[in-house]
Amino acid sequence: MEIFLHNFANIETLREGWPILASGLWMTFKLVLVIVPLSIVAGLVVAMLQGLGLRWLNAILIVYVDLLRAFPPLVLLILVFYGLPFLGLRLGEFQAAVLTLVVNGASYYGEIFRAGIEAVPQGQRDAARSTKKGWL
Repeated sequence: MEIFLHNFANIETLREGWPILASGLWMTFKLVLVIVPLSIVAGLVVAMLQGLGLRWLNAILIVYVDLLRAFPPLVLLILVFYGLPFLGLRLGEFQAAVLTLVVNGASYYGEIFRAGIEAVPQGQRDAARSTKKGWL
């Protein structure tokens, strides 16, 4: 137990490392404020594009959603940050993290929104259309 307390519950180590932990917490907060709204909007765009019914576009979106949902975000982050400079596009750390996590999050939100839209029965959609004739 003493070894555990000495290694993992050392107040001096926590006091020394607190500035690093605080800066990481602040960066996480800033990333969340940017990434979540952008991911939701991009996911809604993905779901709406899937609802258009264009076969070629649906095929592209299905590949996008399935590929990015199966791809680990950390690996995608490494590819974006270190791979894009080979294509001539150099991003900062914050911009690379935002791009990576928005693209990844949009695939999840797009699938969530698409499933929610498709879960509404056709009769309810028709009833909604009949009440607002000027919309559609």
